Amino acid sequence: GGLAIESWGTQTNLWHYYTAERPPLWIIPAWPIASLSIDRITRLLDYGLRRLPSSVQSQETLRSLYWITFASFLSLMLVFVAPTFDKSYTWLAITLCILLILTPTDHRFALLTFIAGSGLGYYLELWGTTRECWTYYTLQKPPLFAVLAHGMAAVAFWRAGLIVKIIGVRIGLTQTMNTA
Repeated sequence: GGLAIESWGTQTNLWHYYTAERPPLWIIPAWPIASLSIDRITRLLDYGLRRLPSSVQSQETLRSLYWITFASFLSLMLVFVAPTFDKSYTWLAITLCILLILTPTDHRFALLTFIAGSGLGYYLELWGTTRECWTYYTLQKPPLFAVLAHGMAAVAFWRAGLIVKIIGVRIGLTQTMNTA
């Protein structure tokens, strides 16, 4: 997943690295480490949310927050990637995001994963852009889209994990499936 994201961004010139590699192989191992961290942050957020009054964690409230959050992200994405609408990589990324947004398996966990990924993404992007390890075409340090894109990537990785679990159940590698 990280390789696909890095390839898209560097091949379309949405961002570039100081090494001029497209993408640099040294950044790829950061993605699984970040994903593990996001998973742990998400579980901590879930634990905290469960301690709040039931009105805050109602399905209707979380579903509304899900649609507002993800529609806002998609709008911001379309504006940010507009200069690369002529690139097939961009259309693949947009299509994947739309599919992930329109087919939620668990609104609550998707929203918490997005929040955790965006939270960690802020610090990762701030670190990388202020040290000029990578630079976005907007020259922002960091751009809001890049921060929130970490949240969307986290949701994509979580959903990919669910697909792997479903396949494992179907071929008999595992007995049951937990959605989170």
